[in-house]
Amino acid sequence: MAKKIALITGASRGLGAALSEKLSETHHIIAVARTVGGLEDLDDRIKSKNGSATLVPMDITNREAMKQLFTSIFERWGRIDLWAHTAIYAPPLSPLSTIDLEDLDKSYSTNITATALLINFISPIIRKEGHALFFEDPCNGNKFYGIYGSSKSAQISLAMSWANETKKIGPNVHIFGIAPMRTALRARFFPGENKEKLMSPKAEANRVLATLFDP
Repeated sequence: MAKKIALITGASRGLGAALSEKLSETHHIIAVARTVGGLEDLDDRIKSKNGSATLVPMDITNREAMKQLFTSIFERWGRIDLWAHTAIYAPPLSPLSTIDLEDLDKSYSTNITATALLINFISPIIRKEGHALFFEDPCNGNKFYGIYGSSKSAQISLAMSWANETKKIGPNVHIFGIAPMRTALRARFFPGENKEKLMSPKAEANRVLATLFDP
């Protein structure tokens, strides 16, 4: 039987990379990220476990490239069994009175517009029994989180709407709360934090996937 297909957006580091490694035990991984070096390192780890991956060094805000990607996925595999969306743009924390307009545009185009377009592109090819995974970050309304928090909240709102729209017809859309993890993003937001108290991305990936696949 052919391996299932898992698409991971934001696959080069953190939770996305951890999900990719774990899923590679049972799925062929389509790993999308901007960071070529991170994707190559991920590929090495997946191959060391006798898994397989297709690396896609691409920015999810590139609409034409994304459209072509999903055309290629359909032509080669005919479907996606699982999509985990961990791609995110997080600008530096700052008061709203001093926001950088480029950061605002990039946050909204990555976290909101690209997410909506990905849902649009994926919907025709993800199996009705398949799974789509999104991840909350409960920072909405916190000081200095105006741009990131509002864009992340809007992203989750899109996922919630999609979940309600597909409840009876599939795919299964899941929104997970995630424990604080030892990631580069977390280190940027909380410099000097005691990392020993944080979860590893690998542990969180295992926990998330266990809720889907463990009996």
